[in-house]
Amino acid sequence: MPGTLPVPLTCELPQGWQAAPPDEAGAPQAALVALHLASKGEGFVPNITVTGRTRTDAAGLTRIAEESIRRLQEAVGTVHVVKRSEVGTSEAPGLVDTPGIVQNLHIDATVNGQPMKLAQSQFFLILENEQRPNERAEIEIALTAKTEQLHEVLEGFQEFLRTVRPASQDEVDGSQT
Repeated sequence: MPGTLPVPLTCELPQGWQAAPPDEAGAPQAALVALHLASKGEGFVPNITVTGRTRTDAAGLTRIAEESIRRLQEAVGTVHVVKRSEVGTSEAPGLVDTPGIVQNLHIDATVNGQPMKLAQSQFFLILENEQRPNERAEIEIALTAKTEQLHEVLEGFQEFLRTVRPASQDEVDGSQT
């Protein structure tokens, strides 16, 4: 069963991206998985995943980004941070109205028994819960591709990020991400 987000979000997939069932895509914890089938390389399909969880601690964005690196290292192996930057709505109009952090990684992974060099761009944000002040929603949106595929799909990922917003009550009553 796919994961759920602690807050409803709305988004639009860019042209060339197709939603896939998270369980079938190998990301059962994700609330959304999108695949770029046109860029499918040997043994790997570039993908966007959206995951989230509720936090009751006061962890900042840097700590959350570092936790993600630890989880990746435990799951796949060597992870190198290429760049980490704090972002906000003034720097990226259209993003969810909250500060975030972008982290770019190189990952030495084994996929289907084959060694692969992957690139991952992660975007983290924290949304405050106005009804429950001791809870915050952590959202992670990640693009993963083989290093040589990244240039083919990065623009679509950036386009996707510009569409992510908290869902209105009307959208929640209909359908949500």
